[in-house]
Amino acid sequence: WYFLCSRRRNLLRNPRAQEKFKHWKLDCNGGDKWKVEELPGTHGNSFPSPAVRKYFVTSYDLCLKSQIIDLKKEGYWEELMDKHRPDIVVSDWYAARFDCGCRYQLKVQLLSADYLVLNEFCPEPVIIDQWSDAEWKEMSHTFRNYKPGVRYILFKHGGQDTQFWAGWYGIRVTNSSITIGPGTSA
Repeated sequence: WYFLCSRRRNLLRNPRAQEKFKHWKLDCNGGDKWKVEELPGTHGNSFPSPAVRKYFVTSYDLCLKSQIIDLKKEGYWEELMDKHRPDIVVSDWYAARFDCGCRYQLKVQLLSADYLVLNEFCPEPVIIDQWSDAEWKEMSHTFRNYKPGVRYILFKHGGQDTQFWAGWYGIRVTNSSITIGPGTSA
């Protein structure tokens, strides 16, 4: 328990766009492609935490980016993951522009050593209408009592605008996280 508490940290690298797209794989880079912008951005709102200063933004065609976390490389050995199966907490923040509708999607998969899907969190895409409040919202999930054998975690998110406007009018994402430990909640 002490080990898990002391090791609790965000396993995603560059979750706040501070290093542009470093550590992210751009799976789909449609329209005018992914872009990094400063908060609050055009027709946007400030983030709830002043520590977050940038976000990733999508375009008019599908934009998805991902990271795969190798749990062994992060210090979570097989016996720990198989016997104790500590909570795996996922969090992602998203927002729209006030003046354009958009679509947000998230998929997180717990994978075996052979990259087989053991468990998945894949909520229905969120559609935000034009003239929304442009407030930042959190999508979160806690994996509990999952199957033994989890060795990797795939995190993939993104979306696009729903009006097909050239430029960067799609969903904005930032402050994504994956943490492992006891007694966490989301």
